[in-house]
This record gives sequence, C-alpha cells and structure tokens, in this order.
Amino acid sequence: MSTADAVAAVLWLGATLYAVFGGADFGAGFWALFAGRDDRGERVRELVGWAIGPVWEANHVWLIFVLVVLWTAFPPAFAAIMSTLFIPLSLAALGIVLRGSGFAFHRVAGKGRNRRLAERFFGVSSLLTPFFMGTVVGAIASGRVPPGNAQGHPVTSWLNVTGVVTGVLFVATGAYLSAVFLVHDAHRFGDRQLQSYFRARALGAALATGAIAVAAIFVYRADARFIYDGLTSGGIPLVIVSVLCGAGVLVLLGRGQRRGTRALAIGAVVAVVWGWGVAQYPYLLPQTLKIQQAAGQTLTGVLIVFVVAVLLVLPSLGLLYWLAQRTMIEEETERALE
Repeated sequence: MSTADAVAAVLWLGATLYAVFGGADFGAGFWALFAGRDDRGERVRELVGWAIGPVWEANHVWLIFVLVVLWTAFPPAFAAIMSTLFIPLSLAALGIVLRGSGFAFHRVAGKGRNRRLAERFFGVSSLLTPFFMGTVVGAIASGRVPPGNAQGHPVTSWLNVTGVVTGVLFVATGAYLSAVFLVHDAHRFGDRQLQSYFRARALGAALATGAIAVAAIFVYRADARFIYDGLTSGGIPLVIVSVLCGAGVLVLLGRGQRRGTRALAIGAVVAVVWGWGVAQYPYLLPQTLKIQQAAGQTLTGVLIVFVVAVLLVLPSLGLLYWLAQRTMIEEETERALE
C-alpha cells in the first residue's frame, strides 16, 4: 500500500465514522420531526434530547476531520468538489448551523411558540442536511464532478436522479440507525412504550431503506455504471455482509430482542460504505482523478497527525460515549444543579 492509499483509507475511515454517528444523530432529528404533538410525541422528543444531548455536537468532529484530510492531502479533489458542488455543500452547512441552533434553543425556550419553532428548525434541518450530503455523494459517483475549478455544472451535477436517490438513501439510513439506537436509549430511559414505539419504527425504516437501496441499484446501473460495476464485483462481499447484518436486525427486532441490534445495524452501514470504497478504488473522482494523481505533498504529515489524534482524541471521544451510555453525564449534571 502506498502512502497515498494509506491516507485515502484514513479519509474513508473518517467518512465511515461520520456516516454511523452523524447519520444516527440526524436520524434522531428525523423522528423528532414526525413524532406528532400529542403526549407521546413530547415523550419522543424528550427521549431524543436526552439521548443525543451529551454527544450530538461531538459527532461533527468526523465531518471536520474528513474535510481537513481531503483539503490537505488531496487538494485537486477538494477544489473540484467544493467548487462544483458549492450549492448542496452550502445548504448542508446551513442545515448543520440551523440544526444546532434549534437543538440548543429548544431547551431554554419554555413550552410555547418559540420552543415549537426551535424544534421545527432542529427537525427540518436534520432531514435536509443528510439529503444534501447524499446529493454530493451521488454527484461524485455519477462522474459529474470533473477535475479542475468549477468544471461541473453547479445545479445539474447534483440535482438529478442519482443525486436525489442517494440523498433519500442517506436520510433513510440515518433514520434506520437512529431508530435502532433509540430502542436501547428508551430502555435506559426506562420507558417500555417508547421501546415498542422505536422497535416498530426501526423495522419500518429497515424495510424502507432496503427498498430504496434496491431502487438505487437500478439507478446506479443506468447512471453511475462505474460504481455499480465495482459494487457488483470487488465490492460484492461487503454488500453481502451489509445485507446479512440488516437481515439480522430484522430478525432480532421481529422477535422483540434488543441485544446485538446496534452492532448489526452499524455493521450494515460500515460494510456498504467500505464496499463503496472498494468499488471506487483507485479513484477519488471516478474515472477522472486517481488517488495518486490527487495526492499532495503533506501525506506523511497527515499520517503523523492521524496517529496523534488516535492517541489523544479517540480515547476522549470513547470516554464521552461510554459515560453517555451509562447516563453518568446526566446524573453528574443534575447533582451540580442541585
């Protein structure tokens, strides 16, 4: 493996972590948006706020990581993507800001109109942000982002059937991951009704995501043939792993079991992301810009920084997630406020 390939693997690792943790985060906002205004809807939003409160902002670390690595290690690819796809990227960035503002303000806005407005910003942004991110991936996959500064069309490069289907798939995947996670969070929360509520939605989201993925296969066969051929050849073992993990989630949830579903749901997403990576290799921009061609002069430095980050940042994030899953952050906060 060359140094450029190693840095590309690091880049893909960051994208994978954001797909899992960021995707589940956005999915929580999706369920909060469609929870309704009755008592159960309020309990759903309360659970969502309680579950993601300690970690929701930390998940954007992986997005920042991906952008920085792409910028410093593969500047030609960064320039092409940012200049051609500035519209969906700007809309996604705006969604992240509005989502964060909505989540932050809804906790201090009381229970009137301002709170509902903040919750709406949080929910709608949680829906639109992954959609626009998906259109970016669809544009890259379909070969509509050529190398060079603003060489692709600023609208039709991403606003097409491949971009839209990929965007919808991103939204559905986040909703699926989040529903599975929220089954466990409802258990920690001590609410059996919400466990059943999210178990049903996890099953529905799993089936919907599978149906969208099947539709995407036909779209990619017609409009992104290079990725389709890669997924059905070198990437097929990982695609099969993803399908098996998804089937395992369906079986366990269908039997009313909770244990193991999070690991299988994560496995399904990770497998398909890495299957995509295998399908796209050795290109950063399919069929136009290879990893080696886009590599800059900072590859060794990026790998050194990555090792330092692994030693410093990952243990901190791991501790944060561990404390959040054991409800220790909320308990310590309540003691501090007493």
